Amino acid sequence: MDTQSTAQIRPGWAARFFTIWSGQAFSLLGSQLVSFALIWWLTQTTGKATVLTTASLVGLLPQIFLMPLAGALVDRWNRRVTMIVSDGIIALATLGLAALFAFGQPQIWHIYVLMFIRSVAGGFHYSAMTASTSLMVPQQHLTRVQGANQILQGAMSIGAAPLGASFLLVMPIQGILMIDVGTALLAIMPLFFFSVPQPLQSQAAENPAAKTSVWEDFGAGLRYMWGWPGLLLIGVMATFINLVISPAFSLMPILVTKHFNGEVFQFAMMEMAIGLGVIAGGIVLGVWGGFRRRIYTSLAGLILLGVSALTIGLMPSQGFLAAVAAVAVCGFALPICNGPLHAALQAAVAPEMQGRVFTLVGSVASAMTPLGLIVAGPLSDRFGVSLWYIAGGLGTILLGAGALFVPAIIHFEDGRGEAVKAIPQVSESSGGMALGGVDAE
Repeated sequence: MDTQSTAQIRPGWAARFFTIWSGQAFSLLGSQLVSFALIWWLTQTTGKATVLTTASLVGLLPQIFLMPLAGALVDRWNRRVTMIVSDGIIALATLGLAALFAFGQPQIWHIYVLMFIRSVAGGFHYSAMTASTSLMVPQQHLTRVQGANQILQGAMSIGAAPLGASFLLVMPIQGILMIDVGTALLAIMPLFFFSVPQPLQSQAAENPAAKTSVWEDFGAGLRYMWGWPGLLLIGVMATFINLVISPAFSLMPILVTKHFNGEVFQFAMMEMAIGLGVIAGGIVLGVWGGFRRRIYTSLAGLILLGVSALTIGLMPSQGFLAAVAAVAVCGFALPICNGPLHAALQAAVAPEMQGRVFTLVGSVASAMTPLGLIVAGPLSDRFGVSLWYIAGGLGTILLGAGALFVPAIIHFEDGRGEAVKAIPQVSESSGGMALGGVDAE
């Protein structure tokens, strides 16, 4: 572990970290309920795949165009304050939409506006929390914490789907929105009582002449990634996966209603299946920890994800239960794919660069998703949504298998020392920013 991270992880880290983590769990439940309710409202109100893909686009565009700069800002700002403000903005925006529903004035574009605001504020929050995790959790526990994160995601999917379906039967949608406001406040409360560590660079940058601009910080993040071929290729892989498979999962409500002739509880079954799979995958990852070389675990999960997506696409309209089982396998594959990769990045990337690197990787991963959604919506309305599960599954299988033969990807953690060595020259030309903190192997 790098000395910078070690110096800031104090005894009793677990109590502090998991208290904050528990507050985020409540907020995640509220967000899942809102997402379920709004997606179903759009599906029932319009029945159009194009509307769902537009909603997905509204949520994705901020991640592509704004989040790289958000990462640079998070590396400069107080991360605890960033999380408090982000959650507060989400709560206020949700409260406004609840008022519109209460007065019978909701429009589809109101949903789009809320999704845009939640995407922007959520991106700042995610970047701050993710970049802070390696300063709060010892390196040897990062993969298991990622497993716990995946279990949480799955548990919330399981709970949110039937809860959302049940709530829609007994309360108006504004009631569900108010639940989300309350859970956001629960997420904010622990942050008033526990500190969130800052990178040493942020604490020491007191000389105004040595400070860099946001654009210089952003450029340093780009050069950091460009000097790390394995990380760059992983970003390219994520871009392609989002192009071919993300539209399929954005259109799951249409798959349920148009292909399987289902209703809200069938959609809830799909959501629950994903959650059960994610929990199972998270438990396996938490207990097992994955292969010593984390990328092998991630690629195995990626191939399994492709196989299960392909299976869903090939299911006939009478094969709903088999499709539910395949969806559960998709959920199982997600933590196996994502958890080790996130842990590897948290362990390898210098703490003071993590906000920029994580948002850059996320932006690259999301960059092609809008193109996929723009194409997927009209074509799914015309030819059926199963097409996208088939195409996405095949593409994911080929990509995961092919990556096993690319040394830069397989050994990307081994090459991080060379990437960091190039940073001092970059730092001198951009205002003397002190980077590093990662040991070469």
